[in-house]
Amino acid sequence: MEKTFKVDREERLDVFITDKTQKSRSYIQKLIKNGSITVNNKIVKPSHPLKIGDLVFMKEPEPQKLLIKSENKPLKIVYEDQFLAIIDKIAGLTVHPVGNKIEDTLVNRLLFHIKDLSTIGGVLRPGIVHRLDKDTSGLMVIAKNEEAHIKLSEMLKEHNIKRRYIALIKGKLKEKTGIIDLPIKRKKGEIKMTISVFGKRAITHYKKIEEIGPYTLIKVELETGRTHQIRAHFSHIGHPIVGDSVYGGKLKEAPIRRQFLHSYEISFKHPIIGKEIKAYSMLSDDLLETLEILRKKWKKIG
Repeated sequence: MEKTFKVDREERLDVFITDKTQKSRSYIQKLIKNGSITVNNKIVKPSHPLKIGDLVFMKEPEPQKLLIKSENKPLKIVYEDQFLAIIDKIAGLTVHPVGNKIEDTLVNRLLFHIKDLSTIGGVLRPGIVHRLDKDTSGLMVIAKNEEAHIKLSEMLKEHNIKRRYIALIKGKLKEKTGIIDLPIKRKKGEIKMTISVFGKRAITHYKKIEEIGPYTLIKVELETGRTHQIRAHFSHIGHPIVGDSVYGGKLKEAPIRRQFLHSYEISFKHPIIGKEIKAYSMLSDDLLETLEILRKKWKKIG
């Protein structure tokens, strides 16, 4: 698809085209960088300052054919309207296809249960605005069209979507509430994230709920949403998430086979309708069983 725009105001190129097309800014920047958007027949940077009268040419690639198959497998939808949905992801389910794994992901189930999904994320990530780790359960917001996707992404960046988690950590916290404000980056050659001054700022709020022997049940709220943020932060301060084998939280006292981390609440003002949206998710059976086993054991010992 080809389009030509005559510039009617002085503005950055990426901002101008984002406004004209209502596409995501990151998508537009990608097109500019690969030469698919030019100014007066010249390849420029996304930050290029436009002048009134400039001609901007844009050539979008043809949409890729969707090769990912829909799968008729269970998917719990806790809220849905014509613009977005909130789903409750089970633990053990990868969010989107990656590498050779193109089956049995959340996206495969979304394609079956929700017919209209935003295409901004590409053919592998339709509707996906944010993610949960494979072994983290709970609530996620899904975009059903481009407008909703762009606005939800902006809300995430501006911290206008509240995401709250329940976690069980090793050790006892001294404070009832606290904030971890430490930058995170990926550890070279590994899937782990690590604390680094060269990383991106990451902010995690927490509140103590209950002490169970040498463990602490907490509520966590994300201010930012970095990969493995909660897991990396609590591991760094010496309190890894129970069951998290990657970050040092293995547990022998209960049969949990994944990290004890659950997204139990999402709340935000609907980006299009304007009404307040709030959704909740109960702890899954494996997490409830873990709490029951640990409470019984440490009640006897205590």
